[in-house]
Amino acid sequence: MNIVLIIAVLSFFSGCVPHLRSSHGKLSVNQVQSIPNISITKEEVWGFCGYSTIVHDYELMSIKGDNVVIDYSTGLMWHQSGSDEHMSWLSENFFGLEYTSRWNKAEMWIKELNERGYAGYHDWRLPTLEEAVSLLESSNKNSDLYIDPVFSDKQRWIWTVDKYSAGEVWAVTFDYGGVNSYGVHSRGNYVRPVRSGG
Repeated sequence: MNIVLIIAVLSFFSGCVPHLRSSHGKLSVNQVQSIPNISITKEEVWGFCGYSTIVHDYELMSIKGDNVVIDYSTGLMWHQSGSDEHMSWLSENFFGLEYTSRWNKAEMWIKELNERGYAGYHDWRLPTLEEAVSLLESSNKNSDLYIDPVFSDKQRWIWTVDKYSAGEVWAVTFDYGGVNSYGVHSRGNYVRPVRSGG
């Protein structure tokens, strides 16, 4: 049995693992501001500035030559860096019309990652807002970013799987430590995949 899974199971039964929703949803600003395990320093009409109150236990590992970060506190495994380039959440065709969700650029990037079997796994996904917010630190810890230095500092803003509206998706920014929504065609965010368990 995998060590990450063993620690996550033991922590869960001892009541130490915070519950982080892993299925996608549509979230209002009020729901976002009610996320557990978060200290909000400033509420905004678009989301909030704040940080996670989870005490993380990160370990950087190389599995089959691929770098991952294991968080023993949450039982999650993160891609250490994520996408090299920022991308839109949803593509447009050359007429400017939306494709169906199967053309979700962020999801396509993850699909390719899964086909390759990054770190030997094929179940990588976009994080939920709760999972992505759990990475926010209370101060600049990685250059000028509000994220632990175990992670790459290139991905300053990351997409989540959660929607705010039909045309907007929630994202986490490590520039100022906050959460806000972006249009699905915005090209300023990166992808940092996650997987559950070990």
